[in-house]
Amino acid sequence: MRFSNHFLDEIRDRVPISAVIGRRVSWDRKKTNAPKGDYWACCPFHGEKTPSFHCEDRKGRYHCFGCGVSGDHFRFLTDLDGMSFPEAVEQIANLAGVPMPKPDPAEAKREELRTTLLDVMELATLFFQEQLQSAAGAKARAYLRDRGLSGRTIETFRLGYAPESRNALKEYLAGKGIPKDQIEACGLVVHGPDIPVSYDRFRDRIMFPILSSRERVIAFGGRAMAPDAMAKYLNSNDTELFHKGNVLYNFARARRALGGADGASTVIAVEGYMDVIALHQAGIENAVAPLGTALTENQLELLWKMTPVPTLCFDGDGAGLRAANRAADLALPHIRPGRSVAFALLPDGKDPDDLVREDGRAPFDKVLLEAKPLAEMIWQRESATGGFETPEKRAELEAKLRQTVSVIQDESVRRHYQQVMREKLNAFFAPARQSNWNGQQRGGGKGRYQQNNQRHAGGGRDLSGNLARSALVRGTEELPALREAVMVMTVINHPQLLTEEYDSVSAVKFENRDLQKLWPLLLSQMSAVPPAELSRESLTERLESQGFGNVLTLLNQQVRNARLWTATPQAAFEDAREAFTQALALDKRARALKRQIAELEREIATAVEEGDEESFGPLMSTLREVKLEVSRLENQEAIIDGFGVMSGRVKGAVPG
Repeated sequence: MRFSNHFLDEIRDRVPISAVIGRRVSWDRKKTNAPKGDYWACCPFHGEKTPSFHCEDRKGRYHCFGCGVSGDHFRFLTDLDGMSFPEAVEQIANLAGVPMPKPDPAEAKREELRTTLLDVMELATLFFQEQLQSAAGAKARAYLRDRGLSGRTIETFRLGYAPESRNALKEYLAGKGIPKDQIEACGLVVHGPDIPVSYDRFRDRIMFPILSSRERVIAFGGRAMAPDAMAKYLNSNDTELFHKGNVLYNFARARRALGGADGASTVIAVEGYMDVIALHQAGIENAVAPLGTALTENQLELLWKMTPVPTLCFDGDGAGLRAANRAADLALPHIRPGRSVAFALLPDGKDPDDLVREDGRAPFDKVLLEAKPLAEMIWQRESATGGFETPEKRAELEAKLRQTVSVIQDESVRRHYQQVMREKLNAFFAPARQSNWNGQQRGGGKGRYQQNNQRHAGGGRDLSGNLARSALVRGTEELPALREAVMVMTVINHPQLLTEEYDSVSAVKFENRDLQKLWPLLLSQMSAVPPAELSRESLTERLESQGFGNVLTLLNQQVRNARLWTATPQAAFEDAREAFTQALALDKRARALKRQIAELEREIATAVEEGDEESFGPLMSTLREVKLEVSRLENQEAIIDGFGVMSGRVKGAVPG
């Protein structure tokens, strides 16, 4: 009986290979590391006294360093016990609790078709590789060279080039005797009842072969060479071989790297093909990527098959944080004891490719070391909005956290998450509970208020003490956008804005990660300190006590270097308020345009994938108009960079 690869993969994945082999050998206690799925024993295939037989659950393989035997679940049973292959499959299926498939002529035909299509995809891969090395591929080779890829890396990932032709690949495959229906079934051409003559799907693109878990080419990703191409990246459409939401780029290679010589203990999910390839070239071989879309549940399950706690790596900008939060929501219902995710956020404006190309793997390793657990990611997202000056707002935060955590299906994990969130809430609002409704300390007395405030600033059981010591709020050498620096320093240097313009101030959102942490603490002073006691000195002292001293120094220097005097203490309050209002208006408009551009680009990509030429033209026209508006906005911001400079009102001398 012929078994489908899908069935064999399923039962292999359900049964650890150590469970099969462990019934025939005794694991060596000294060398075996069971929690990591790493087992050693004396080889059952030849007599020995020192364990040299190695078995790895992650890879589903065994190997003897003494006699050289190796294989998988089925090979172990056929070689050691003399079973036939169907008998070995039946035994593993019984262990997995999966019924044996009944003979299905239709499935047998589909499996035969898949095997044939894999051969066609291999031919296409060879064609693209040859084209990359031809005269037609010179521009593509130059691009890859400029991206820092070596010839060895290009060969390892089998990168290629699709020439700028509507029928080059189609004619090549036809010349090899491949029938039209097989070329179409592989998704290599665009065809349909309304298309008189099919044409190559990939044209003038660098080609990235996408491999199955068995390391056969099942699809392609293509990166456009032309700057005005309809879609920068284009994937194969879904076929008999390929379903985009069920595949991770570099899955098989990353799985092999786990527990290898470089000591990789987890898998890293990054955004794109080039990130994976650049990391591999830098020596980080345990990276994978979804295929141009947000992470799916099936892809998350693939990650968990490789490692209990995969690290999800995202850009540190606003879009990256939103993607990270979507991934957190995706993972949360499915976590259980020993299974979760961690989040590594990159410096603003950088991706993994940038980091390792400029400075080697060290900066990326540092990002991984600072990865945050899922619970911290959830807390940070919900509490970073700020504006918890009223009991209603605090109750709203508590309700949101309770609702978010309630989706966790595992009861014990859900209970621990609820406990952690309660502890964080208690610590977060501890300073506010020292005051009554009018901001005066219970029992009266300014001295006692200061003692309580100092106790919280100093740490103790308060969350702020932990934050001050954590990597979340340490000053970095990265500067935020000048507009963001202006808004922060204007409020700090003119605290009257907190009382007179609180609604506007509390609505500010930041791209810079340090400012995302600083802002809620700044806003919380409205409930922790009576309005009459708010001052530049008290705000600065509070923020410095929370570990933001370096950040404030950098922000102050940034503002002064740009000679934006309205953000300094010397500016008159009227000018400071006007400058803040202008900066906020520009910031809101810039963010709205950025969201609009992202949405338009997604719609354009969808139109390209679906061949919707009717929608494509109007979408591109709208995108050009929005980008023109962005350009006009940037010019406007440059003109009013000095903000309140027209009045020249200052409290003292204008800073130099």
